Amino acid sequence: MTTTEEVRERFLSLWSRLGPMWGIPPSTARLHALLLARPEGADAETLSAELELSRGAVSMACKELLDWGLVTSSRPTGSRRVVFVAESDLERAIVSIVRTRKRKEWDPLLAEVRDWRMQLENESSPEARRLQKFFGDLEGVVGMVEATARAFLDGFVIRRFGLKSLLRAARRKED
Repeated sequence: MTTTEEVRERFLSLWSRLGPMWGIPPSTARLHALLLARPEGADAETLSAELELSRGAVSMACKELLDWGLVTSSRPTGSRRVVFVAESDLERAIVSIVRTRKRKEWDPLLAEVRDWRMQLENESSPEARRLQKFFGDLEGVVGMVEATARAFLDGFVIRRFGLKSLLRAARRKED
């Protein structure tokens, strides 16, 4: 095994362990890492063979990565196979992750908490008052996170600080 192959395999392993931290199943994160490591895209058959996953598992993983905005798909002219390519622009990938987590996690949580508070509005029992206070606090915290995510997605953070500038600064710091 070459050094490149060894490092790639360690990257796939690490990415599969980190994926669940941002809401991606390990096998889907591993597939994403493989696509990130490849200089070109790959079709489901190739991915299935390289990762030793079933064609169905690869198809589901690719569908999830498409939903997250972390891969794109295309069908080369004259081919029946779909080729998947990882989003290589780190800024776009981060924005896609934040947007998807907001949509899948924070938005539904905020909607439920607001609904529960309204349902408890006319209740006066100690338990109802305690829940109202807790849900109010939770709404405040999630609301702050949601506002921060919205500001990030609207480009404020990226325009103000520039992710690419931050990456350049981080690289200089390593030197």
